[in-house]
Amino acid sequence: MTDADGFRVARLSAGEIGRMRALLAVFGEAFEDFESYGAHQPDDAYLDGLLSSPWFYALIAETDGRTIGGLAAYELRKFEQPRSELYIYDLAVLASHRRRGVATALIEHLRTLARACGAYVVFVQADQGDEPAIALYDSLGTREEVLHFDIAPVPKP
Repeated sequence: MTDADGFRVARLSAGEIGRMRALLAVFGEAFEDFESYGAHQPDDAYLDGLLSSPWFYALIAETDGRTIGGLAAYELRKFEQPRSELYIYDLAVLASHRRRGVATALIEHLRTLARACGAYVVFVQADQGDEPAIALYDSLGTREEVLHFDIAPVPKP
């Protein structure tokens, strides 16, 4: 899909390792976190396994062959009813391409994929103080105030 500003949104699939690494570079730059997204990247087999799975969604926005934004999402299959939710884990757009509808186009593309897989909702978390992200998500959905807890696994003996 190509929008009026000339960028294209697509879901990555098996074998698109180079494009997945380009998405990781966008996350590292946009979040100013090169350590997490660049220093310890998985090998090609691991990334290809993710891209091959039906429950992992890597969407990219490109212009002139360059990745300018993207998102990573996971399908969470529910147990109480035969349905799914899609969780947007990461969403980023390079600073030079913000405020042009890229993030909205990525989410809209994911919403279409959500319908196709039978998901009843797409959800995302935002950090307090990240006003641009919060404004975007407020414009697209219903805000829920929740608490988030990180619980470490049991330490190795």
